[in-house]
Amino acid sequence: MGKIIVTLACILGAIAVIIGAFGAHGLEGKITEVQQNTYETGVTYHFYHTLALLACGLLAWQYPTWQLRWAAIAFALGILLFSGSLYLLSCRELLGLTSWRWLGPITPIGGVGFIIGWIFFAIGAMSIKVS
Repeated sequence: MGKIIVTLACILGAIAVIIGAFGAHGLEGKITEVQQNTYETGVTYHFYHTLALLACGLLAWQYPTWQLRWAAIAFALGILLFSGSLYLLSCRELLGLTSWRWLGPITPIGGVGFIIGWIFFAIGAMSIKVS
């Protein structure tokens, strides 16, 4: 389980770098400052929770608990829903997605995923018996 979580964290980390670089260079002058700030918030939370996912995976590699597995799932879903929706919200005019009004409500669902991930991570860490 830990190996899969660490691998996923590495892939999501690489994607975060690509998306961040695209936002900094490819979107410059194409979206408003407010949209740019929203995009950067998505990248920031993407990175934070990729690192959390990595830590979770490293711990799960040694101590594979169901709580750490669910923390990893929640972090990954949080990245997809929270950061993913912010990326799309920031660029929806460029992409012709202005009718996608459902994107806004997706963001807080991703935020709840992050919170659940941290709670499961804490419970998982507390449940580990170290001799």
